Amino acid sequence: MPRPNYYGLILAGGRGTRFWPRSRKRHAKQVLSVTGERTLIQQTVDRLRPLIAPERIWVLTNDHVRDEIVRQLPEVPARQIIAEPAQRNTAPAIGLMATILESTDPNSVFGVFPSDHVIGNSRRYLKFVSAAFQAARGDQIAVLGVYPRHPETGFGYIEFPDGIQPGSDTAHPVISFKEKPDLPDAERMVKAGNFYWNAGMFFSRPGAMLNAIRAHLPKTATLLAGLPKFGGPKFRAALAQAFPLCDNISIDYGIMQKTQSRCGIACSDYGWSDVGSWSAVYDLLPHDKDGNAHRSEVLHIDATGNYVDCGSKLVALVGVHDLVVVDTPDALLIVDRRRAQEVGAVVAGLEKRARTDLL
Repeated sequence: MPRPNYYGLILAGGRGTRFWPRSRKRHAKQVLSVTGERTLIQQTVDRLRPLIAPERIWVLTNDHVRDEIVRQLPEVPARQIIAEPAQRNTAPAIGLMATILESTDPNSVFGVFPSDHVIGNSRRYLKFVSAAFQAARGDQIAVLGVYPRHPETGFGYIEFPDGIQPGSDTAHPVISFKEKPDLPDAERMVKAGNFYWNAGMFFSRPGAMLNAIRAHLPKTATLLAGLPKFGGPKFRAALAQAFPLCDNISIDYGIMQKTQSRCGIACSDYGWSDVGSWSAVYDLLPHDKDGNAHRSEVLHIDATGNYVDCGSKLVALVGVHDLVVVDTPDALLIVDRRRAQEVGAVVAGLEKRARTDLL
């Protein structure tokens, strides 16, 4: 059953440029259905339901995609889906949530969840989320450490004490946070066994989070403390003035690397993916005997390792290998699957050409 004092903050302000041409400003990655019928943000709310009722979910997003999120999440109160007046990274966003809850339910505990991840084993995942909520009932800010399946240079790492074993629901001290390493350092950390991926999921009481923000980001703390009560007639206007002046910094750099009031859950593998590119979608979907994955009808001849998403049209592949092919009414993407991380450069090129119709 959902806990009455558990709340969830879903961060949904990103653009997902590596998912162009499906991802656009008004239809960003988090509102796309890339691995099933439900969109990524809908899946996020769905998997949290056993612990957090939808009426205690909050979403921070941007003006471009807010209306679409409201449409996709009718079970979440629309007033709790807030468009940030400016992008100021995760520390001010989480501080805003803590400020609102401190005035409305100071005995609550809230968790912070990305809107665009995939979880393969929701039951195991919720075991660890529940443990993190419990660990955050005091003065500690808790974090989930995701079991590292391989050395990865695209993620930050959480260092736990030596000898840590994955899978316990006991919270452990966090020794340090390591930002995205080079490959030799990533290999060393994974081999050591006490470093886990940082997936950006944090848990705290409102007061504990605000204490940490006052200690390490005093300007942001002062600006947020000056906001009128949420729901009042002056809140939106005051937020529009104050929020853009907050520190533009992540919770990792601004708080978690500095505070000593932190702990973490060293999770065993629960099938986590940040779905960071079309190649990641390919990895998550079933493959045919030739290693092709597709969301369209495909006829392939001597074609292997391809990902195809072209709507209702038939796609014929002949003699091509390891490609991503994504078609929309106004754009077609063809990229080597091994270079799918570079799709964001296409968006940068379109911005330079002022092709706002394709953004």
